[in-house]
Parts: sequence; C-alpha cells; structure tokens
Amino acid sequence: MRILLLGNTGQLGWELERSLPPLGEVFAIDYPQVDLAHLNEVRTLIRDCRPQVIFNAAAYTAVDRAESEADLAMAINARAPGVLAEEARALGAAIIHYSTDYVFDGMLGKSYSEGDPPNPLNMYGKSKLEGEQAVQQIGGAYLILRTSWVYSLRRDSFVTKVLGWARKQRTLRLVNDQISNPTWCRMLAEASAQLMVNGGEGFVSWLGERSGLYHLAGSGFASRLEWGKMILKFDPRPEEQVVQEILPASSAEFPTPARRPLFTALNCARFRDTFGLHLPDWQDALRLAMEAPPQ
Repeated sequence: MRILLLGNTGQLGWELERSLPPLGEVFAIDYPQVDLAHLNEVRTLIRDCRPQVIFNAAAYTAVDRAESEADLAMAINARAPGVLAEEARALGAAIIHYSTDYVFDGMLGKSYSEGDPPNPLNMYGKSKLEGEQAVQQIGGAYLILRTSWVYSLRRDSFVTKVLGWARKQRTLRLVNDQISNPTWCRMLAEASAQLMVNGGEGFVSWLGERSGLYHLAGSGFASRLEWGKMILKFDPRPEEQVVQEILPASSAEFPTPARRPLFTALNCARFRDTFGLHLPDWQDALRLAMEAPPQ
C-alpha cells in the first residue's frame, strides 16, 4: 500500500514516519518540499504520488502568531485539508487528518464528545475547525482525529519546557485553570498505524464504512500545573533540577495574543467503541516517554 505522509518533521509526523513503514511504501514530505499554503502544489503532489492512504500531520500550529497571520493559518489548516480530501476521493484513497481540542471554547464543564458544538476562541482553532468541515463536506473514506496537548521529548513542547525551566528557576508558576488530555505523540502515531493493521488489505473500504470525526487523546485529563508536577516526578535526571517550589497561577496572569480555552478534555469513547483502541492513561504514557531511549 502506498502511503503519503505530510508533516514528517513535526512531533506527530516524525513518529508516524517510524510507525508506518511496515504497512506499506511511505512517501514522507514536509515544508519546504511542499507548501500547503499553495494549493496547486498540493494537487500536483497527490496526483504525482497517487497514494492509497494520506496521513495529514502537517498544520500551522503557532497559536499566537495565527492571530496576525490569519490568511496563512487558514490556507494551511482550512483550505489545504479540503484539497487533500478532494484528491483522495478522486483517487479512491483514504485520508486521516488530525485536528485539535482548540475547536472548543472550554465552557461545557465536562469532557467534550464529538457531538458537542464547537466554538473556537482563537484563529488557530477556527482554522482547524474549517479544515475539519472541509474534509467532512468532501466525504469519502476519511477520519478526522481530534487530539490535545500533544508532546514530544525530541521537539520543543510543554514537557521539554518544564524540564528546562526546572533546571534554571527555583520557583515555577504553572496555570491550574487550563485542563485537557496530555498526549504522547508516539502513542498517537502507533494507534494511527494500528488502524491500518486492523483494516487489512481492504483498508480503504473498511475505513470508508467507519468514516467520521473521532476524539483520540491520552486517557484522563489534568491541569497544566498537575501535568508539570508529574513531568518533574518522572524526570530521568532529577539531580539537575534546581526548582524548589511549584505554584499555581491563572491564565489571566499570562496574557497572550490568542485566547486559550480552559477545559477542553476530550471524551474518546467513540473511537474506543468503534475501533477497539484507546491510548493509555496520560500519566503512564508520560512515564514511558521519559524512560524511552532517544531516537
């Protein structure tokens, strides 16, 4: 099976490039080899590659900068997924597209299910929501996988930031009013690859029967403060820490150009019930991520 992976240099894409090769021939690409803001480049890439499965792990993810680069964010996150879905359907291919908890406003008061109405607070969330809607409108064999708080130890992430701060600052102040599901990108990639295993040789038609929007994130949820404390607990080199206290703070104390939703925990029961798969508890995944040898 010929697989096209977009965004292979990102956190999730890097892991997908290592999870997918046993399942077929993987053609992995990212910016600047292809610029998703240029839709003709996207069409040409798909028509030249002629994949049977497309994994779109590419996105404009600079949440704050998106407020001033709205056109670019919309091109990459909203319009490009629609083109990918169009070309996939024309080829009879499947597309797996990743989205975000930031499509929600965080005001529900409980974990979000797929049927809960989205209401993004910032341009990044709006652009990702429009990308979801574009893929859904095209139809065909597709999955939209909303995830949240994805991290890697290879790339700049909340986990690596906390580890760095703890080595430089005696006091850390972490927000305790932003809550969601921490998700290790390796677990997300492995679950994505397992979908192809489960679908077998007829993966495209198998996926087509299950097409739709699903939530897939680490099991359980935490605040940034709780997550940060657990990061330091599992730090493989705790002797390097100089931090002596970790204090709670509110999001209002750290103003940013883009407004963040507060409670965006995702309910992943639909994915589990449909595919028989779920990600481990976020704390267990974090411990494994900290213990994993560097690659």
